[in-house]
Amino acid sequence: MLAGALVACGYGSQRASDGPAAVVPPANAKKLSADQVRIGYFPNLTHATALVGLREGFFQRELGGTRIKPYTFDAGPAEIEALNAGSIDIGWIGPSPAINGYTKSGGTDLRIISGSASGGVKLVVDPKKIKTVDDVKGKKIATPQLGNTQDVALLHWIASKGWKVDPQSGKGDVSVVRTDNRITPDAFRNGSVDGAWVPEPTASKLVAEGGKVLLDESALWPGGKFVITNVIVSQKFLAKHPDVVEAVLRGSVRTNAWIGANSARAEADANAALKELTQKALPADVIDPAWRSLRMLDDPLAATARSEALHAASAGLLASPRLDGIYDLTLLNKVLREEGGPTVDAAGLGAQ
Repeated sequence: MLAGALVACGYGSQRASDGPAAVVPPANAKKLSADQVRIGYFPNLTHATALVGLREGFFQRELGGTRIKPYTFDAGPAEIEALNAGSIDIGWIGPSPAINGYTKSGGTDLRIISGSASGGVKLVVDPKKIKTVDDVKGKKIATPQLGNTQDVALLHWIASKGWKVDPQSGKGDVSVVRTDNRITPDAFRNGSVDGAWVPEPTASKLVAEGGKVLLDESALWPGGKFVITNVIVSQKFLAKHPDVVEAVLRGSVRTNAWIGANSARAEADANAALKELTQKALPADVIDPAWRSLRMLDDPLAATARSEALHAASAGLLASPRLDGIYDLTLLNKVLREEGGPTVDAAGLGAQ
């Protein structure tokens, strides 16, 4: 496997930092089996379940006297490293770093225990340079990082058109330019790239700069759904504290249901959380279309994660992946049954 091939689904460097201050549990609330649970996530709209659930108190209500210690990350590798080092216990993360972390450890370090979000990825282009899909040939298209979820998707799409690109250098019929999402809008504005295959809110930032959505990735997937964010857990923490993991999952399920019923307030919550974490809220012309393109859900859409891994392998970025056992949906399905919802499956990749 290419070292570090499948990395973050989102933003920037591999910096990690404390999130908001640890939430103070209610007075006299009963602790679960752990004094605290350390939760990792990105300051991204694609991690809205964590952003909103923490802000609205859904997780703390389920955890009782067990304290939440939040941490934020800019990219997947740092979060996987923190999970493997025992610095966090549970995290929201994209499928590619989860798959990479699982395969690199030989299946010993993590499990995917829930889905969180689908959608929110678009190919945005300069309409003066690219008017049709065929015009992408010969142009410079940005992705967040070599081998990340969007990079793999673009390489797979290029191959489906019959065009050739070297996956390592990005050179070929299309120039794939790996660019930090935080500077992609500047690169687009000054003409360094002609378009970008990126997640939200970067896609909507490019549209606000005059870009046009040429392709929404959801159009390439059955039913328009594909996993963009999962919930993962340390296998050691899962074995030692299943009650804590179940409480976090119940908080996640209830947060997603609340987001579905209170979209406008949830959007405002997510933006307020982003402002707290990044010192800058998103303007309405960015957050509104970005929010509409995302779908929060509990299903990890395991079949699409398997397809994404196969796409990475066919692009030459990953050896044939062995994903048996990467999912453990036992506690999620217990929560879903108790909440009166349908259960989900692991597409044959569940832990035995």
